[in-house]
Amino acid sequence: MQPKILITTGEPAGIGPEIALRLLADLQRHPSPLKADGQIVLIGDAHFLKSQAANFAPELLLQATRPFEGLPDNIPKEAVCVWNTPIHTRVHPGVLDPANASYVLNTLDIAIAACMQGYAQAIVTCPIAKGVINDAAVKNLGFFQGHTEYFAKKTNTPLVVMMLAGRTQEGTTLRVALATTHLPLKEVASALNYSSLTQTLEILHKELREKFNIAKPRIGVCGLNPHAGESGHLGNEETLTIVPVLQSLKAAGMEVSGPYPADTIFVPHRLQNLDCVLAMYHDQGLPVLKYATFGHGINVTLGLPIVRTSVDHGVALDIAGKGKADIGSLREALFVATEMAQAQARNRADFAKE
Repeated sequence: MQPKILITTGEPAGIGPEIALRLLADLQRHPSPLKADGQIVLIGDAHFLKSQAANFAPELLLQATRPFEGLPDNIPKEAVCVWNTPIHTRVHPGVLDPANASYVLNTLDIAIAACMQGYAQAIVTCPIAKGVINDAAVKNLGFFQGHTEYFAKKTNTPLVVMMLAGRTQEGTTLRVALATTHLPLKEVASALNYSSLTQTLEILHKELREKFNIAKPRIGVCGLNPHAGESGHLGNEETLTIVPVLQSLKAAGMEVSGPYPADTIFVPHRLQNLDCVLAMYHDQGLPVLKYATFGHGINVTLGLPIVRTSVDHGVALDIAGKGKADIGSLREALFVATEMAQAQARNRADFAKE
């Protein structure tokens, strides 16, 4: 059964609406296991998206409905359902406006509620501009760190794991997860402790098995410091925290290794024996992945009760409205979300039989 996938169209002044529309038009033009047919739903302002479709995907038929509703019976099956979420002020491509920050958050809230209530099985998010959301000072929001943390809060998930993945030029799959996410560098060391690192690796191991069908995941773990601490001469986070965690998880049967220096873990002969690398902080692992996957990587939030994937790029204000955005990352995010939702459904069905 094809799962229902929701695509939030992201910051309206960025490239999100364009890439969502162009991708769906491309899926209709070319043979693909993914078809709209009511199973892929856009969330955004229907009038705005129709105006964008006229520029970027004129052949695409969009049908506005209220959130949580499907296509009317009298509408052609190739139409794309848009869960209409009214925008707050006129959009100028490439120009951020804090007045539309709550609109962006509304699209996320609708998607999360739909998946939590079983109306849909996965969410794919187009890029948002975190800065303008914070500039807007949305009531009761607090500091907005990003999609990952927002999804965790809205689903009451105490700990989630950010993982990016993509195919390299050689055709292999590279996966990089993060022990910490959007933190200033000076706060990373204090955020790493035995409990949080253990939970992160347990979530990563569980999700690789249940949502990626990797029976016995092999996880390589980076050190925090240069040369993985140089036996304590360049920092002791490895000896005091990382090594004890790995020893405990190995004893429990998990296939984890490290800590490796971050400048040697990404060499081909080591990666071929790993299913995922756990980096200690955001800019330790992600530059490598983004370079290796050439803009076709994706972001996955692990540990949630729902499936969520995303593009691995930003809003690209410099090319917004110009039809130049690459749809490759969004395409990959959609395919992976579908595969993850199907795998999760199979595992839940198997569990129910036991």
